Amino acid sequence: MRTLREAMIVFRYQSTLLLREPVWIIMGLVQPLLYLALFGPLLEPLSKSSGFPPGDAWQVFVPGLLIQLAIFGSMFVGFGLIAEIRYGVVERMRVSPASRFALLLGRVMRDTLMLIAQATLLVLVAVAFGLRVPLAGALVILAIVAMLGVALSSFSYAAGMVLKSEDALAPLLNMISVPVLLLSGILLPMTLAPRWLYDLSRANPFSHVVDAARAAFLDDLTLASLLAGLLSAAGLAAVGLFIATRTFQRETA
Repeated sequence: MRTLREAMIVFRYQSTLLLREPVWIIMGLVQPLLYLALFGPLLEPLSKSSGFPPGDAWQVFVPGLLIQLAIFGSMFVGFGLIAEIRYGVVERMRVSPASRFALLLGRVMRDTLMLIAQATLLVLVAVAFGLRVPLAGALVILAIVAMLGVALSSFSYAAGMVLKSEDALAPLLNMISVPVLLLSGILLPMTLAPRWLYDLSRANPFSHVVDAARAAFLDDLTLASLLAGLLSAAGLAAVGLFIATRTFQRETA
């Protein structure tokens, strides 16, 4: 109970800092909206080709966009922590009696809440473009986005705490995010890929997450791919929190 109370204190403080600079919230949503408006219509003719997954172009493309939003909306939060290290905020954390897990959890909660708000707005805009999504499917994908937000923001904070340098963190995150993006089928379904590339993509947990998101948008909540995606997202969240908590405990001891 004490840990949760301390996490809420950190959450409110971090949320206040974010609301003072709302431009970051807007910037995080602009890129997916541009993809929605400028890339989505190109998929409509492609949706009639063989190998395209079930559903129309929007039911295939928008779930991928939501996963992309989760990746790029959470993966770079570690830069903010590096700034806090530079300004002595983390140094003051060393003498704080607060739980190290609470110091991490409050930040992760802030990032995840912002991500859910952005994802909700993106779905509402996509409906105006022609997306048809069942309520249950929308709730499932918001849960997936939330778990990815927890996972990737935790990883990012852990990397920022260890590296303590934007010059080191930026290439690391780019090196990870590019293959994750290309092998997940976010922009184009991997069912359109050659067999060797499709098989390679199966080793990427994010490809299973994308498949689960598309299954949810088709209101097919019984597919094995949906279960695999949910388990992948939950596993990433658990591993991310574990690694980040250990890192916070070690670096602020």
